[in-house]
Amino acid sequence: MPDNPKVSVLMPAYNTEKYITEAIESILNQTFKEFELIIIDDCSTDRTWEIIQDYTKKDNRIIALRNEKNLGIPENRNKLISLSKGKYVVWQDSDDISMPYRIEKQYNFMENHPDVGICGGWLLFFNNNNNKIYTQKYNIKDTFLRKNIFKFSPVSQGVSIVRKKIYNKVGNYNILFKQAEDLDMSFRIGMHSKYSNIPEVLLKYRFDYNSISKSKVKENIKYTLKVRKLAINKYNYKISYFDYLVYYITYFVKFLPRNFIFFIFRKFRKI
Repeated sequence: MPDNPKVSVLMPAYNTEKYITEAIESILNQTFKEFELIIIDDCSTDRTWEIIQDYTKKDNRIIALRNEKNLGIPENRNKLISLSKGKYVVWQDSDDISMPYRIEKQYNFMENHPDVGICGGWLLFFNNNNNKIYTQKYNIKDTFLRKNIFKFSPVSQGVSIVRKKIYNKVGNYNILFKQAEDLDMSFRIGMHSKYSNIPEVLLKYRFDYNSISKSKVKENIKYTLKVRKLAINKYNYKISYFDYLVYYITYFVKFLPRNFIFFIFRKFRKI
């Protein structure tokens, strides 16, 4: 293991035996090589842990741990950050695929833009048959991303790179948010630094429409609204009248059919 890696790639994993090989390989095959890869298996019940262990024998940049009980996403994120040694933290989900040039581009961007605390990129949504669904684009300008932060997250957590010192400043992910903990963190990071995105596909995001239940959609909306309310009352973000309208529309959206919810989500990203 390198003593002082420039980048810490952090991967929480749970029951992804079908996909984690691709996820790990996409990091090991990066054009940027000066990283550590820390993986935490959140007490999987399939072969995920066995696959992770096999990879630790192949590459000494990989650190693997396994929880004795399932902790959930926010607690695992906090645990991973506490173990990281890099100047930057790169998030990689265990079922997604990073493009080979992803870390190199993000590292160089952050080195050249010291006022940016978190940077993302575009996502290529694909299904389990490896068919492209659509490309999710994100704006590059901090002013635009802040203006629209009550409509959608400025940066996708799954393709983000974050300065480690920013985490030291804003604190841990809120473990009370089972979902939308990444949005809450984005609001908090934005209190101290700028947002940005690299305008090209950096990650292939696996999207299984059939696995997303209506109850999960409703829960996600519930936590998203809680985070937005916290941003107004505690983080002192200013909200426009239009954003207030969006806030209340979002509440009623959860009662709509799933496919219509996804349609509305994609439309809002273009506003």
